Parts: sequence; structure tokens; C-alpha cells
Amino acid sequence: MTDPTSSALPEASVQLYSLATEFSADMHGSLERLAAIGLKNVEAFDFVRRPAEIRSALDATGLASPTGHAPLLSDELWTPDGSIPTPAPEVVFEAAAAIGMTTVIDPFVEPERWRTEDGVADIAERLNRAADVASTFGLTVGYHNHAQEFVASFDGVTAYERFLSLTDERVAIELDLFWALTGGQDLPALVKRIGSRLVAVHVKDGVVPPTNPWAPGEGSFASDSLDQRHPGAGDVPLAESLRAGTGIRFAVIEYDHAPGDVFDDVAAGYAFLRDGGFVA
Repeated sequence: MTDPTSSALPEASVQLYSLATEFSADMHGSLERLAAIGLKNVEAFDFVRRPAEIRSALDATGLASPTGHAPLLSDELWTPDGSIPTPAPEVVFEAAAAIGMTTVIDPFVEPERWRTEDGVADIAERLNRAADVASTFGLTVGYHNHAQEFVASFDGVTAYERFLSLTDERVAIELDLFWALTGGQDLPALVKRIGSRLVAVHVKDGVVPPTNPWAPGEGSFASDSLDQRHPGAGDVPLAESLRAGTGIRFAVIEYDHAPGDVFDDVAAGYAFLRDGGFVA
């Protein structure tokens, strides 16, 4: 088992999209409940329009948001439940800095752009440029995958790994373990290949869909179709994947479709990380 006293262990966090309804209805109360679970970090979403409100609630509850999700590579941010218009990168980074983030992570680039070599090259170039702008705010940028990045391959290399090769080393990677497995990946091996650039993982479990929802011809997809379960109770080899990391800083609990009361579900995720010795 991983040594829970090691300084190299990641910190636990939770992606606030998991409790989007609860958070939007009662920001302070939701964060208080997360703090009571034992969490010290969260990963904000849709934060650009409300940075002062989020920062105030974080300060009042003793929590921090070192990472956050915001669109950097698309005109609209797609989610399984609707699209959010995207602001200019400078606006994103100003809001992130106000909240106290260190890394802004793009959470989704539409499937069609991952299906050609030119599309992948464009995604990588845009993120490299975003890294330049972010540095002027004292920030870094990163990318969070779903499963569309693993549909196409070029000369035997997935679009995702081509993207990794084209992005600057300073571009951080956040690997969603559930979605990478949905994309057919050997997770511990992929974690090792990403190496020190892997700053965060999304700790997510459940029954992996039988086919990649973003493959051509799969039709529409919504998060409520997922059978997601508490970490350790599904198909995803979370323990092996976490142990394969060498520099993961944040283990981020996330549910796209929480199986029950979301705060109980988050608590179960935190217990998995804490009791398994996977987080500091």
C-alpha cells in the first residue's frame, strides 16, 4: 500500500460540477458540507462569472480551489447537460487568479476536432498559446479528457498521445480515469507514460459504457445514462492507476451522475482515498 505519510502523495479534491445544483443553490452551505467531510480543496467550474462570490465562500469555509475548469479552446464549453459560452482567455485567467487558482484546465473539446491530425495540432497549438497568456497571470493551463480523444489514431498513436507530444511540457494534464478506460486505455500504463506532467486525476468509478459514446455513429449522450458508483465499486482500476503516478498533486473526486445523495457519494470517495493511503 502507498505510504500515507509520504510528502509525494496527492491532496484530495472534488470537482464541484458533481454537485452543480446544490452548489449553485447554496454555495456557502455546500462548501461547509465538503469541509465537514474532511476536504481542503475543491475544483471550481463555471467560475468566470462569479469569482468574488466563490472566493468569499472558499475563504469563509477554509477551502481552496487550486485547480478549476474553464474553456480555453472552444467558442462554447460543452457539457452533457448543455453548453456555456466561453469568455476570452484573459477574462478566464483574471477570474482564476482572483479565486487563488494555480492551474486552469480546459474540460472538453468536441469530438470532431480530435478525428484529424490537423485538428489535434490546432488544439495543441491553441493550448500552448494559452499557456503563454496564463503565465502573465502567474498561472498554468491544462487539459482534462473524456473519451473522444481516444477514437482516432495516427500511425498507431492515439489522438490523445499525439496531443501530448505536441503540447509544451509546461501544459499540465488532468487524466479522467473513468473516461480514459471508456476510451480503451490501459490506465496504469497511460499514467506512467504521461509521467511528471500528470498533475491531477479524476477519481471516478462505475460501469464503463460498452462502446465509446463519442465514436462516430453512437448518437447523442447524456450523463444521466451513466451507471456511476463509489470509487472502488466499479470497473476502473483506481488503486493501480493512482499507484502508477509519480507526481500527481490532486486526486479529484468526481461524479458525472451521482448514484445517490451527492454529499454521501463524495464522502465515500474521500474515504476510499484516505483509507487506501492514496492522499495526504
